[in-house]
Amino acid sequence: MLKLYGGAKSRAAIVEWYLEELHVPFEYIVLDLQAGEQTQPNFLAINPMGKVPALVDGTLKLWESGAILLYLAQKYDSSYPQTVETQAEIYQWTLFANSTLSQEIFTPDPADNKAEGILAPLNQILKTQTWILGETFSVADVAVGSALAYIPIALDMDLSPYPAMLLYINRLTERPAFMNTIGKRFQ
Repeated sequence: MLKLYGGAKSRAAIVEWYLEELHVPFEYIVLDLQAGEQTQPNFLAINPMGKVPALVDGTLKLWESGAILLYLAQKYDSSYPQTVETQAEIYQWTLFANSTLSQEIFTPDPADNKAEGILAPLNQILKTQTWILGETFSVADVAVGSALAYIPIALDMDLSPYPAMLLYINRLTERPAFMNTIGKRFQ
């Protein structure tokens, strides 16, 4: 059985959401990050960086939420695309979510926030399609959507100029797997 290591307020919730979407059984092991459990030798053997999330699947030890999402998509998602071109789009959106999007949205200094420069194009894309890659929900939506879904929950950011993106966030947060994982953390 897969083992997902996470902690309170960690990106493990994103992986947990996707595992729920895929209906893949897993054991969720919550580490006490405040107590430093992620720095103990038994966990460092899984992730030498001492960060969560981390996933163990048999002998595979994988860390970084984006890498874990891509692995799970390739291994367990029956609708994962077969073309290299579409797979590359999934990589693009997953890397975008974990780097550019997250950095722009969650910048520690509000004066440096450049979120509008990426939210406006996202809104334009979502005006013409239901999901990031078109009309089919994918791992790209988990990656991008997890960052976007946190905006109304955790940040004081006006999203009214982005109505298509707001509808997208609503579609995501109404998914049962989202409600059973990330959604539970904000009830």
